[in-house]
Amino acid sequence: MNGQAPSKMRERLSQPLTWHAVGTVILALAVMAMAVRLGMDWQAMHASSAAALLTKQMELKTLTLRTAPLRGLDQRVKKTRTEMDDFYAQRIPSSYSSIAARIGELEVKSGVRVSRVTYAQKQGSEKLTEIVLDAGVSGEYPQMMKFVNGLERDPMFFVIRAMSLTGQQGGMVNLRLRVSTWMRPADAAASGTPAQTASDVTTAAKEGE
Repeated sequence: MNGQAPSKMRERLSQPLTWHAVGTVILALAVMAMAVRLGMDWQAMHASSAAALLTKQMELKTLTLRTAPLRGLDQRVKKTRTEMDDFYAQRIPSSYSSIAARIGELEVKSGVRVSRVTYAQKQGSEKLTEIVLDAGVSGEYPQMMKFVNGLERDPMFFVIRAMSLTGQQGGMVNLRLRVSTWMRPADAAASGTPAQTASDVTTAAKEGE
C-alpha cells in the first residue's frame, strides 16, 4: 500500500492536466502581483499629479497677488498726469506780474498794507523753480489774519515760510513775511523781475475803481 502512494503521486504529476493547473495558479499569482504593483504605481502617480497641480495653483495665486498693483496702472498714470496738468494750470503762476497782482488783490481784500516786496529765485528741480517773496505787512490784527489766511487758501500756490513781528503801534501790527511759490523754469527765466511791487499794484487797482 505504501509503495502504491508514491507511484500514484508520480502519475498525477506526470499528467498534463496537473501541470496546467499549476501553471494556472502561478499565472494567477503573477497577475495579482502585477495588479497590486499597478495599483501602487497609479496611487503614487495620482499623488504626484495632485501635488504638481497644487504647486501650480499656488504659483498662479502668488503671481496674481504680485501683479495686482499693476492692474489699471495705465489709467492711474493718465489720471495722475491730468491732475498734474490741472495743478500747474490752476495753482502755478506763469509770471512775476501774476504773483504781484495776486498779492495786491489779497492786500485790497484784507485791508493791510504790503510794502518792500522783494523776489528771489532758488535752485529748483527741472520742472519747478522756487520763488521767494520777502515783504513787510502792516495793518490791524484782524486784517493781518485775514491776509495770512487768504495766502494759505489762495488758488495760487503759496507756502508761508516765516513770520516775525517787527513792531506794534496802538492797534497796528507790523509783520515781516516770507512766502514761497513756484514757477516753471522757462516762465521764471522769461518773465524777468516784476516792474511793480505789490503795493504799486494796490495803488493802481484803487485808482482804477
